[in-house]
Amino acid sequence: MVGGQRFDGGPRSAIVIGAGIVGLSTAWFLQERGVDVTVVDRSGVAAGASWGNAGWVSPALTIPLNQPSVLRYAFTALRDPKSALHVPLRADPGLAAFLVRFAANCRWSSWRRAVQANVPLNEECLEAYDVLTANGVDAPTTDAPITAVFRSPRQAEHLLHELRQMQSEGQPVTATTLSEEELRTHVPLVSPVITAGVSIEGQRFIDPGRFVHALACSVRDRGAEIRRLDIRRVGTSRTGVEVRPLAAEPMTADAVVVATGAWLPELISPQVRVPVRAGRGYSFTVPVERAMPCPIYLPDIRVACTPYQGAMRVAGTMEFRGPDEPLAPRRIGAILDSAGPLLDGVRWEERSDIWVGPRPVTPDGRALIGEVSRGIYVAGGHGMWGLAHGPVTGRLLAEQITTGKQPAALRPFDPRR
Repeated sequence: MVGGQRFDGGPRSAIVIGAGIVGLSTAWFLQERGVDVTVVDRSGVAAGASWGNAGWVSPALTIPLNQPSVLRYAFTALRDPKSALHVPLRADPGLAAFLVRFAANCRWSSWRRAVQANVPLNEECLEAYDVLTANGVDAPTTDAPITAVFRSPRQAEHLLHELRQMQSEGQPVTATTLSEEELRTHVPLVSPVITAGVSIEGQRFIDPGRFVHALACSVRDRGAEIRRLDIRRVGTSRTGVEVRPLAAEPMTADAVVVATGAWLPELISPQVRVPVRAGRGYSFTVPVERAMPCPIYLPDIRVACTPYQGAMRVAGTMEFRGPDEPLAPRRIGAILDSAGPLLDGVRWEERSDIWVGPRPVTPDGRALIGEVSRGIYVAGGHGMWGLAHGPVTGRLLAEQITTGKQPAALRPFDPRR
């Protein structure tokens, strides 16, 4: 057993279901507190949304989806096959019920509640990454501004307004409007149609797949076993909490953490009333012919571009389909059609690493973090911000599990709300 001192009365053992950034971070911080951990995942490390995302650790841009303006945008998007938002027009009662709840939360009071809930996580998210990289997680994090680019200053004002709203709810934001000359220095890849830019300072980016695999290596090096198992049921037993895999013997531990992302409902639906749906994002990698000193944000089309292994990772869309459904090539085409005119020096036809991953979305914009029944905990529903909030979620949840006390920062995310 590696890590800090175990708290008297706390669990001696834990099973973490899910080997993405949230699950592995929780495992790592449980080890710090002296808990013996086993991690299980049906597909392996970083097999879900933790691999192909944009890799942004961007506290200033954790803008909740449930703004009132999203409803107007959604009605337009349903008629536009190239829109960043895609909702399939088919019979799906579960999705319909989710969308009704989401629409009910598209009001300023609910949006402000989500922003305020995220502020404490944002305050600690960069530090949580620093703790990991200073103590055995061998993967870099890169400090860099994120530059948002626009066709006109009027379009830039929409983002600046959102950032001012975030500030008014307690989220620190440092944003600078760029002149055209400054913009082309910051972002040499922009095309002539781009005339305005906003630089959001104090952000970071990572190679998400590399980081999560390095985190898994650290968890193993500290004594944990990571097993590939398909878990079908979690429940209590006389000896603790029991986990039943599909084709293996049951496992027991003092505590279980369910961190399975968009697949959370398969194991925790009876105990949790807040639904979780897969908001699938797409990404691919393309070579670039000009320098890319920092990530690029295209807010009007909801596309994020990040320096990645000497090339550029392009990520975007929000598609409400099942987490296991196949990749839809037309969604890649929609990204290409919308982003192509905005960037120059990009060899779009040479794209590789085409990927789709299901981000776990809740209707009220708040994640689900905490205890759902005796010894059973959940960590998920972070939407597009699982990478930013994964390590700090793991640190706070490990504190709750080992002390029995819910940290104040986790109260808005109580999964039994």
